[in-house]
Amino acid sequence: MTKQIQNSTDAQFPQSISQAMRDDEIDLRELFTVIWQGKWLIIAITTVFAISSVIFAIMQPNIYKSEALLAPASEEQGGSLSALASQFGGLASMAGINFGRKGGVDKTQMAIEVIKSRQFARDFIKKHDLLPDLMAAEKWNIADNSMLYDSELYNAESNKWVREVKAPFKPEPSMQEAYRKFSKIVSVNPSKDTGMVTISVEHLSPFVAQQWVNWLVEDINKVMKERDVAEAIRSSDFLNKQIAQTNVADIRSILYKLIEEQAKTIMFAEVRDEYVFKTIDPALVPEEKAKPKRALICVLGTMLGGMLAVMIVLVRHFASKE
Repeated sequence: MTKQIQNSTDAQFPQSISQAMRDDEIDLRELFTVIWQGKWLIIAITTVFAISSVIFAIMQPNIYKSEALLAPASEEQGGSLSALASQFGGLASMAGINFGRKGGVDKTQMAIEVIKSRQFARDFIKKHDLLPDLMAAEKWNIADNSMLYDSELYNAESNKWVREVKAPFKPEPSMQEAYRKFSKIVSVNPSKDTGMVTISVEHLSPFVAQQWVNWLVEDINKVMKERDVAEAIRSSDFLNKQIAQTNVADIRSILYKLIEEQAKTIMFAEVRDEYVFKTIDPALVPEEKAKPKRALICVLGTMLGGMLAVMIVLVRHFASKE
C-alpha cells in the first residue's frame, strides 16, 4: 500500500513541475498578438517621440570644432646639463636646476597639465576677455560673423551681466563657473604612439574656435618660457652668491659652468617663440559642424519611443491578467 502511494506521488510530482513550467513559459505567439493588438498605441507613442526628437535636433545650434596638431619642442640643453650633474649635482639641486633625472616631470606633460589648470584658464579668459563668448553666447550670425548673446544673461550693448542667480553666485559668472564651461569645450589630447599633442576648441562660431586655439598655443608657449626664464634667473642669482662665498678654484669653475648653462637657457627661451610646442598643423576655420549629429538624435529618439511603447503595451496586458 505504501509503495503504491509512493508511486502515485512520484507520478504526480513531475506532472506538477511540468505544468508550472508551462505556466511560466512565455508564449511568443501571445506576445506578438498582444503587440499587434496594441499597434496603434505603439505607433502613436513612437510618432510622438520621433517628432519630438526631430524638433529637438533642429533646435540644437551647430557646434564647430577647430584643432591644431603640435609637436613637443626638442630639448637642446639637456646633454650639457646632465654632464654637469655628475660633477656638482647637489649644489645644482639647491639652486633649483633640473638635470632631467628620472622621476622628474616631462616638460611637455607639464605644459599639458598647465593648460588644464584653473590658474591658466582664469588668466586666459581674463587676458582675452572671453567671458561673454564663453558663458552667454547663444547663436552665431553667419551673415556678418557676429555673436548673438542670450539677453537674459548678458546685455551686449551695455556690456553688463543681467542674469538672475541666487547667492553666493553673482550676475557676472565667477571664474569657477567659467572654468567648468572652459574645461568642457577645450581639450588637450596627447598621442602615446607619436608623442604629438592635439589642442581643440568647440564653439558656436568657427572663427572663435580657431582664434582660441591659436591663443592657447601662443599663451602656453609664453607661460612655459616665462617660468623657465624666471627659474634660470633665480638659479643664476643663487650660484653667483655661492661663487662669492668660496675660494676653491675647482668649485668656482663648476659654478661658472652652471651659470653659463642658465644663460644659455635664457637665451634659448628668448629667441624661440615656439618654446614647448611646435605647430605641425595649424588651426583652421572649420567649414562643417562637429555636432549635433541630428540624424543620430532622430534615430535614437524614435527607437527609444518604440521600445517604450512596446513595454507599455506588454505591461498593461500582463497586469490585466493578474
